[in-house]
Amino acid sequence: MSTPAAHLPTISVTDYLNGEEHSEIRHEYIDGQVYAMSGASRRHGLIATSLSLLLGPKAREKKCQLFIADMKVRLTISGKDIFYYPDLALNCDPDDRESHYSRTPCLIIEVLSETTERIDRREKMLAYQTLPSLQEYVLVAQDYMQIEIYRRRADWLPEVHTEGTFTIECLDLNTSVAEVYQDIEGF
Repeated sequence: MSTPAAHLPTISVTDYLNGEEHSEIRHEYIDGQVYAMSGASRRHGLIATSLSLLLGPKAREKKCQLFIADMKVRLTISGKDIFYYPDLALNCDPDDRESHYSRTPCLIIEVLSETTERIDRREKMLAYQTLPSLQEYVLVAQDYMQIEIYRRRADWLPEVHTEGTFTIECLDLNTSVAEVYQDIEGF
């Protein structure tokens, strides 16, 4: 997340959603304020693509929907509407089929960057934990090999993986840290 869009007043959810349909730049929305999203690095894109390729077949098998980068997650916290764009979101709820956002993801993955890490670790982590459907929140470093998994069943305590295998429980999927980073040179 970046800075508020210049000189924009508070806008409604409807105006925000309509604007996003026609905007070349993605924006996150927090209680009427709109924040422009910055672009991603090559490493970020390669890691997100790798995760999508690893999770995609199992998501299809389980009749879940996996979204990468462009699907918003909608939250309502203390009566305030919030829309975030996670790097990957997995939704296995057949009743959650809004065209531009999801309300009930079971898995959210964020690929960390220098500019987003603080927000992903604090603001977004706390906000996402209010979603009753969310079972796993995963943070993936892009400058070194590290995957942190926060699980509801473990009271959101971190499970850190720098090598070996890990499990994405929403999909009953075991994969390795090396597979996530296989396209990144220098690791």
